[in-house]
Amino acid sequence: MEKLPIIAIVGPTASGKTGLAIDLAKKLDAEIISFDSMQIYKGMHVASAAPDEAEKQGVPHHLLEFLDPADNFSVAEFIKLAKEKANMIAAKGKKVIIVGGTGLYINSFLDNIEFSKEEPDESLRAKLNREFDALGGEEMLKKLSEFDKDSANRLHPNNKKRIIRAFEIYISTGVTMTEQIKNSKIYESPYKPYIIGLTYENREKLYERIDKRVDLMLENGLLFEAEKMFNSGNASTAVQAIGHKEFFPYFKGEITLEEAAENLKRETRRYAKRQLTWFRRDERVNWIYREKEQDVLLVALQILERNGYFG
Repeated sequence: MEKLPIIAIVGPTASGKTGLAIDLAKKLDAEIISFDSMQIYKGMHVASAAPDEAEKQGVPHHLLEFLDPADNFSVAEFIKLAKEKANMIAAKGKKVIIVGGTGLYINSFLDNIEFSKEEPDESLRAKLNREFDALGGEEMLKKLSEFDKDSANRLHPNNKKRIIRAFEIYISTGVTMTEQIKNSKIYESPYKPYIIGLTYENREKLYERIDKRVDLMLENGLLFEAEKMFNSGNASTAVQAIGHKEFFPYFKGEITLEEAAENLKRETRRYAKRQLTWFRRDERVNWIYREKEQDVLLVALQILERNGYFG
């Protein structure tokens, strides 16, 4: 069976992925599927840097701002929807471009990862949540390393959801998350990926862009958006989202607005570093260093041609 070609635009936050994806889509008659774990939620438009209608330039986008922040949504549910969208776009005779910085979503989709079907044990999850809150991420990772060292090394201490999931899988099935991921790749992917990574060779240039983006977000209403989420009672997702949670101490009167903005810049820089670490591990990524190229679209098209995208 012939595989469906998928162009993936990946990289750290503030690297210009959205702009390149839109330029490519216009050139290739493509539609875009967003692979951003926070752009799926309503009410987080500014914080998630979701493109508005003017930015989209008439290019159809999918899986943007369709979910209430109070709703739980698993990786498996996202991948199922993304597959449906990709098939729908291809059936129209259009090219498919996926774009985003959520590495887990992108790799799970491109590599056709099969997720376990077991129902979550809510009482176990609540117990693990309490344990995490009491001990913190670092201590939970130490405990995780006793039976799943690979997952403990891979996961960030702040990634509460995935750390708890690693414990859940092992306690419920006796199989580690690492083994489950290995076993999940038994079915061949229906996709032929062409992965383009965007970043800056000089990390400081990327960090400068991140700082400027945060300043622009504040000008565009980020504080109002975060305060609305804070007051809504539906902040469970926002608590995990970079862009809102940094302002919650400010709303409580614990820190100044300037301190909150600096915290957001610092957390975003750290997130960009984690994204780069994730994508650097994938040897299929063709990197473009923005400060070295005057015409990023042209270089992207050259990469696609060199890798046989155009036949």
